[in-house]
Amino acid sequence: MIVWLNGTHGVGKTTTADLVQQLIPDSRVFDAEKVGETLMDVRPGLPATDNFQNWRPWRQLVVETAQRILDYTGGTLVMPMTVLVEAYWREISQGLASYSIPVHHFVLHADQDTLRGRIQNDSEMGPSSFRFRYLAPYEKAFQGWLRNEARIIDTTELTPGQAASVIVEEIQDAAYPREALG
Repeated sequence: MIVWLNGTHGVGKTTTADLVQQLIPDSRVFDAEKVGETLMDVRPGLPATDNFQNWRPWRQLVVETAQRILDYTGGTLVMPMTVLVEAYWREISQGLASYSIPVHHFVLHADQDTLRGRIQNDSEMGPSSFRFRYLAPYEKAFQGWLRNEARIIDTTELTPGQAASVIVEEIQDAAYPREALG
C-alpha cells in the first residue's frame, strides 16, 4: 500500500511522512523528488522545464520505482510529494492501480496565512521563494480537483505528530470500518 501525502511546499509533508512511517509497521518513506533529482542529472539535459514533473519519465519512474520497492520489501510506502497537476496525478494513480497497489491519498492543508508564516519562519530552510511561488498554484488545485481526490487533513491547528496520528487512524478505519466491527 502507498500513503501519499500531497499538499503545497512547506505544509509539513516530509516531517509528517517520517512520523507516519514510525506509526505503521513495515513501512518506508520514499521521496519521489529523488527521482526528479536523478533526471535533472542526465547529461546533456532533458528538455528545459521549470518542474521535473513535466517530464513524462518522472511520472513513469515514480510508478515503476514504487512498484519495485514494494515488490522487493512488501509493506507500505509513505510518499510525501506535491502533485498539483490533475493529469499528472491521474497518470501516477492509474499506473499504481495497474499494479494493484492501493493508494491512500491525503492532502495536508493549511490556510494561506498559516502557510506563508510557516515558509517565512522555517528554521531549517529559511524563507523560500520556491515555496512561496507554489502557494497560488496549490490554492487553485485545492479549490479545483485536489480536494475531491484526497482526504483533507487541515494542519492549521495540528502538530505534525497529530496529523500523522489522524492519517494512520483514517487508514485503519478504511481497512476496518467501525460499522463492520460493530
